Order: sequence, then C-alpha cells, then structure tokens
Amino acid sequence: QVQLVESGGDLVQPGGSLRLSCAASGITFRIYDMGWYRQTPGKQRELVAVITSGVTTNYADSVKGRFTISRDNAKNTVYLQMNSLKPEDTAVYYCNAKLVNNGYWGQGTQVTVSS
Repeated sequence: QVQLVESGGDLVQPGGSLRLSCAASGITFRIYDMGWYRQTPGKQRELVAVITSGVTTNYADSVKGRFTISRDNAKNTVYLQMNSLKPEDTAVYYCNAKLVNNGYWGQGTQVTVSS
C-alpha cells in the first residue's frame, strides 16, 4: 500500500520559514519524481516545486528564490524548505509521487502565513 505522509505545516508570521516533509512508503522512492503542490479554497491545485529522480528541480515562478525542494532517497523523504513566507503562500500543501502514468497524493498539510 502506497502512503505519502506530509508533516511540518504550521501557522507562521510573514517573513518566517517552515520546512515540510513527505515520507513515502510502498514505492521504490528513488525512481519517482516527487513534487509539492498547493491548493486554496475555490482554486485549482497548483505546482509549487518538483524534483525528478535525476535530482533536477523546477519551481513555480511565485516561489523561485524562496523555496527549495530536496530529497533523501535513503529516508524515502522529500522536503520543501520555505523561506520569506508571504500571506499568499497560505494553502494546503500536498506531496505527489509520479512515475510515468502512475501518481500518488498525500493527505496534505496546512500552511498559514499570517500576523
């Protein structure tokens, strides 16, 4: 059974930092492309960052220079380091594992940026 379990979401003030983690089980983690997406009420889920099995990264323009995605294949975990957080970063953040036509989602973790 595939499981993606996110953690690290919290309430943080503008300008603050958070690190999200996503622990995967039930897949051969190292061959999957891993991504972080986010969603706010009434809007479509959007890509935040992705890291391929070959460790190539890509970011949404809105987070470039502030967020960093990384992976630890020994721990089957992908991370999202979020710095200089803004109120518009408030969303539920979801972890995604993708391999060709197979994809899996985590349950999401809430990030709220507010003073």
